[in-house]
Amino acid sequence: MPKRHSPKFRFQVVMEVMSEGKSIVEVGRSYKIHPNTIQNWIKRFKNNGSEIFSQDGEANELEKKIAQLERLLGQKEREIALLKNFLGSVD
Repeated sequence: MPKRHSPKFRFQVVMEVMSEGKSIVEVGRSYKIHPNTIQNWIKRFKNNGSEIFSQDGEANELEKKIAQLERLLGQKEREIALLKNFLGSVD
């Protein structure tokens, strides 16, 4: 099973390669990470680097979840009101 590394750790490794001028192989050996893995991290960093300065991805996901839950709450409130009306007319 592949080892999971935190985003902070991945960033540290990528920055070590990019800013300190170390080779990918050298950094890979020091952290016991395959060079292809580091190369993939660098590629993802370069492709998605602009997102770092946009809204945080996790916060965006949480906002979507909140909106979804608010819609569900509104739907349930309408259903409760309908059931109350229906049950109130039975008496």
